[in-house]
This record gives sequence, structure tokens and C-alpha cells, in this order.
Amino acid sequence: MTQDHAACASFAPRVLAWFAEHGRHDLPWQQHHKLSPDPYPVWLSEVMLQQTQVATVKPYFARFMASFPTVQALAAADWADVAAHWAGLGYYARARNLHKGAQQLAAIIEQTGDFPQTVDEWQQIAGVGQSTAGAVVAMGIRGYGVICDGNVKRVLTRWAGIDGDITKSATNRILWQLAERLTPSTDSGLYAQAIMDLGATLCTKAKPACLLCPINTDCVARAEGNPTAYPVKAKAAARPRQLSLALLLADRDGRVLWLTRPDSGIWGGLACLPLLFYRKLFNQKPLEQTQAATPNTTQSVQSWQDSAVFAHQYNVAEQTIVDVLARIGKPLADIMTDSQIADLTEQIKAPQGSVSHGLTHMEWWFKPYQIMLDDDQIHALNHALGGQGVTFGWHTLAEAQTLALPKAMHNVLAQVQADWDN
Repeated sequence: MTQDHAACASFAPRVLAWFAEHGRHDLPWQQHHKLSPDPYPVWLSEVMLQQTQVATVKPYFARFMASFPTVQALAAADWADVAAHWAGLGYYARARNLHKGAQQLAAIIEQTGDFPQTVDEWQQIAGVGQSTAGAVVAMGIRGYGVICDGNVKRVLTRWAGIDGDITKSATNRILWQLAERLTPSTDSGLYAQAIMDLGATLCTKAKPACLLCPINTDCVARAEGNPTAYPVKAKAAARPRQLSLALLLADRDGRVLWLTRPDSGIWGGLACLPLLFYRKLFNQKPLEQTQAATPNTTQSVQSWQDSAVFAHQYNVAEQTIVDVLARIGKPLADIMTDSQIADLTEQIKAPQGSVSHGLTHMEWWFKPYQIMLDDDQIHALNHALGGQGVTFGWHTLAEAQTLALPKAMHNVLAQVQADWDN
């Protein structure tokens, strides 16, 4: 770090002065303008804002606060209700931890009469890391808390010229040490809101407004003329790509089978079409290269017919569906030919009519595939699924829009509707 004592000493006052005049003071979870702070909305918003923009979070936050106005109300809610409120916000493990954390907090409040008061105590709550704990204590408790989230790291790396890879623990330690040095001992909550605002509104990722920044006179990145070169982050490895069929098992009235996902795993508790894993690309090589690979080379393509992949990839409901469809004369083994997936090359083109959805660990393509069933076939399917304890329902496309769906399923529905309209 190249900043001297004087620059560090004046950092917080400059940021606070800018925030007082230009910062956002109307966010629904803010507490700095209230006589008595409430840590519940601060905690709720901090969890929602992880890897998610403010504009996206606002309506979700409003719905949560309307339905679960207190942490006790959230703790007492059924998971299915919580999942429905979260549907579409993504990163669903956050919702799981939020619900579990609410139950932990409700128990603590019942025992002690109040929320946890320290950063260490908040870090014992499910899903709460060091920065979230610091934010809640600083803004929701008005104790001393330090934050170092993505917005703050961007500001600090640029201002101090920290050129280490921020995904590395050594750089992270430097950033936390600097964040602690710059955080004032009083009003750390107001400062936390101010520096987050600075990162979110001025010191943005792509187009920083350096001329308006209150710390621009001693910002290293601005002096170098390359603010967007910071923060330094190693290029992520290419994510594997997976293709699944989104089965539209339909009756003569246009109703389609929807499954409730298992509690554990991706999209737990949300409604989803049956997903039949078809192929997964593990690297960028074209199919013709990987198919000619030596026996000691990892193949880039796996087919859903592989029994080991089948058992690992599918939940009980989907395995049951495959078995029943085979019994009732609707086998799936040959539903897609090699020519239909020929576009799965290094150009990363999905089959025609498919929908792409990005996840942290992979890019997932969904290709809607409709199978019409008669009454006897539907009865056989219902009987088999019920026997496995699967939660499911038959809904029209319009009805499905009202279910608790992950964003990917809304995208699939839009594609299906477009196909049917054509």
C-alpha cells in the first residue's frame, strides 16, 4: 500500500462528507436516520445483496418485510413459503441459511432478550460471514463493525493501488487490515453505508466516475490512469456446460407436470419441470477432437444413458419418471440424435430452441421437450410418484407462472410459450 498516514486519516471524513450530500438515504433497509436501529432489516438486506444488485433486491425485500415483519415471523414460517418469496432471486443457499439463521436468532432473542451484539456472535449465525457480521453490528446495532465486501474491495484496491489477486488469502488480509485502519471508531455504521454507496454509485466496475469521487486526489489507480485495472482477479476457469431436457409431460387439457425439488441441492423447495441430464461438456474442445482422444484422456462429453451419471444426477422423482415412461411406451433413450446436438462445440452454441442459464459452477442449457400422455399413462405416473412420496402437481403454463419457480424455469416457460405461439 502506498498511502501515508495523512491520507488514511482523512479518508473516512471525506467519504462521510460526500455521503451526507450525495449518498443514497432512501434505501428501505437503512437505519442511520432512525432513532433506534433494527438489525433485522439490515441482516435481511445484507443476505439478499450478496452477489445481487440493489434494484433487483428492493421488491424482494419489500415482500419479505410485508410477509415476515419480524425475525420471529420468518423463523416460524414454513420453508415452502420462504422459498416462494425468494424464487427468482438466485443463489438459493442464501435463502436456506436465512431461514435457519432466523430460527437461530429467534432462539437467542428468546433466551437473552435481544439480538447478538458482537461481530463474533453474529458470525455464529448461518450464512453470516465476517463482512456481513460487521455490517449488521455497525448499521443495525450501532456498535463497532468493519465491512469489506465487493464494493469496498474495489474502492480500496483502486485508492491504495493494491495489485494482488483479490481471490488470494494474502491480498484479502491486506484489504481487511486497510479496511480496519480506515473505519472510524465512532459512527462505523454511517461510514459502512457511505463507503458501500461510494463503490456502488461512483467507483463502479466498468465506468468509475473519478471526477466526482471524494478520494480522487490521492487515488493510485486514478493517478495511473487505469482504475478499471483494479481489483486484480485471476481469470476464472471455464465453467462446464450442461444440457438437460426440460420435460413437458402434458395432458389433453394442456396441463404439465411440475415437481417440487428436494430440500437439499439446487433450487430446494421450488417447483421445476422434470430435468433429464443429457450431456455435459467439461472443456472447450470440439466433439470430434474429444471423441478421438486417447483412452487416458478425460472425455469431454457424458451421455445421460451412463448409469453412474444417471444415479448421481437425477433425484428420485426424475428416476421414477424415466422408469414409468419406459413402461408405458414412452422410452427416452433415443429422443435426441447426434445431429441435434452437433452444435455443442467450442463455439458454445446450444441446440435450437434451448435456454441458457448461468450458475456459479456451470452454464446450464435447457431444451424443452414435450410428451403427450393419455389418462391411463397419467394415472400410472401419478401412482408411481405418489408411492415415492414426491410432491408434484399438474398446471397449465399460466398457472405455473404463479408457482415458486427458479428464474431458469421462467426462462424455459417463455421459450415454450414462444414455440407454441409460433
